[in-house]
This record gives sequence, structure tokens and C-alpha cells, in this order.
Amino acid sequence: MNRFGVNAPRVAVRAHMPWYMRWILLGGVALAVLGASWATYHFGSEFAGFRKSEIEGEMKRLNELTVKQAAEIADIRTKLAAAESQRQIESVTYGDLAKQVKMLSNENATLKDDLAFFQSLLPAAGHDDAIALGRLKVEPDAVPGEFKYRVLLVQGGQRPADFLGHVQIVVSALQGAEKIVLALPPVADGKMREYQLNFKSFQRVEGVFKIAPGAVVKTVQVRVYQNGASAPKLTKSVNIS
Repeated sequence: MNRFGVNAPRVAVRAHMPWYMRWILLGGVALAVLGASWATYHFGSEFAGFRKSEIEGEMKRLNELTVKQAAEIADIRTKLAAAESQRQIESVTYGDLAKQVKMLSNENATLKDDLAFFQSLLPAAGHDDAIALGRLKVEPDAVPGEFKYRVLLVQGGQRPADFLGHVQIVVSALQGAEKIVLALPPVADGKMREYQLNFKSFQRVEGVFKIAPGAVVKTVQVRVYQNGASAPKLTKSVNIS
């Protein structure tokens, strides 16, 4: 066989490389691959914002903000509760003051009526044992069927003796076609304390009476009895309707 010429077999000529150079080359390639991988991961972490220290810092900041806001909310709730309590106190106080003003206004009107009546009695002050009924007022109460009454009794004279007796109140009403008569107190001798009289100059008698629902009060009559007498010493009526 001809080993030379065109028909000669091909021969590859390669440079001989020592084995340790091959390992060094492979190690370099491996290090390059690892470095590229680490750089890629680090870059990705930086880009995505997932750095652990920053996450922990952000979590700490959010926790502190949450605690602060919770404290502010608790403080606001406390202030709201205090404000609501103060509002309720002020509302109750306002209601009490309004009631007091109304009560004092009524008392003032009553005192003015009493004063006017006393002034009208001055010319007759010289008459001994003169009993007069200064004011008789009857008006519906807040509860249906209830009425409030106020009576002022006065005794004239320079040095009158104590007047002892009792008051009887007679209420006349109509319930449909039926006439109703209510006497207070129910016994003629007037043993109930609120109807007893014991005064030298004047005495007020106040109270409440009830009438049947649907009944219409027509008149209220006040009878003043002195102890030991069967007939009234003084009688006065007032028309209601």
C-alpha cells in the first residue's frame, strides 16, 4: 500500500497537553460557570428587592407603625368614650335644669297668686276668724284620668287662733249619660293626713285625684270643715268643663 500521495490516509496532528493542564482548564471553566450563576442569582435578588436585611428592616418598621397606630386608636376610643360620657352628663344636667326651671316657674306663679290674694285680704284683716279660700286650681296631670288640685286657705284677724279641721273635695263628672260623684277623702271625718287642717294664718293643700277613664270632669268643689261642726264653714266650686 502506498502511504504517500493523494491516496495516502489522513493523519491528524494534535499538540500534546499535559493532564494537569486539562484539570486546570476544567477547574477554570467550572469556576467561571459558578461565578456566572452566583452573579445571576445576586443580580436577580437585587432586582427583585428580596434582600433579607431590607426585608427585616421593613418588617420592623411596619411592626412599629402598627403598634403606634394601635396606641393612637386606643387613645381616640378613650377620648370618644369620655366625650360620650360627658355628653350624657350634660344632657342629664340640661334635663334636670329644665325641670328645675319649670318647677321654679310654677312655684313663682303660685307665689304671685298667693301674694295677690293676700293683698286682697288686707282691708279685711281686722275681722277675727275670717276663713277664706284664696286659690283653687285644678288641672289635668300627665297621666290620663288624673288631675292635680291646689288649694290655699287663709285665716284673717290680728291674732287668730289655730284653725283645726279638714278639707273635703267633691268631684262631679259625666261618663256618657251617667253622672259620677267622687268625694275625697271617702270618709266624712277626714282622718287622712293630706286633708287635715291645722294653721294660724294660711295652709296649702295639694294632691291628685283619679277619675274613671273616659269620664269628663265637670266641677270640683272644696268644702272646709272645722272640728266639731257638721256643716262646712266654707265652700267653693270651680268649673272644669
